Amino acid sequence: MIEIQDLHKSFGEQPVLRSTNLTIRDGENLVVIGRSGCGKSVLLKHIVGLMKPDAGKIVIDGADIVPLNERELGPIRLKTGFLFQSAALFDSMTVSENVSFPLREQRNLSPGEIQEKVAEALEIVGLEGTQEKMPAELSGGMRKRVGLARAVICRPKYILYDEPTTGLDPLVGDSINNLILQLGERFDCTAIAVTHDMKSAFKIADRIAMLHEGGIRTAGTPEEIQGSKDPIVQKFITGTADPKQIDF
Repeated sequence: MIEIQDLHKSFGEQPVLRSTNLTIRDGENLVVIGRSGCGKSVLLKHIVGLMKPDAGKIVIDGADIVPLNERELGPIRLKTGFLFQSAALFDSMTVSENVSFPLREQRNLSPGEIQEKVAEALEIVGLEGTQEKMPAELSGGMRKRVGLARAVICRPKYILYDEPTTGLDPLVGDSINNLILQLGERFDCTAIAVTHDMKSAFKIADRIAMLHEGGIRTAGTPEEIQGSKDPIVQKFITGTADPKQIDF
């Protein structure tokens, strides 16, 4: 279980997270929605320890990770896979080198064992035989899949997805959604995804939480979110803007 307790984060004079509280249950697919710039990606980076909050706790499996240093965060990160919004592949590395990067950091596997795990991870995401390709040779959807292979190669307990369908056409985006669901079933892991793609959110989520003005505005099942009477929630999930508030 992951518990986010009274989290605060500001950048200069700009508050992003303010008294954010959220519980992510073991085994669920939780999707965090909200407007661009509302702090969704910032929240994810706090969960994996890439950012430190100004105040609050992030409790993972009973331990608060906020006070931990980089060395102490190592075991937590081994339990966590992260798909970055742009896939964040190393352009100078082959697909195999990108996917195996977390394993090579551990330094406890032979080259043969690493290649076996790379081949298995690429098979899981449907990219068999692409080990020697360079990122520049891949489509956007393939890059996302390579990023997913890297995220799952250590068999994480938690997988974090930062805008997994952004920049993809609808068909490729839906294939990524299907892959997220398949990975959850295959590894019995907990997934936390942030997105403003409501079609994706409703497809992959067991539960949806809306981040608004620095805090969790509401949380519930997809059906509960669709039936919400909150006008802020309804405007967001239906994509309805108030013409009086549009500034051209």
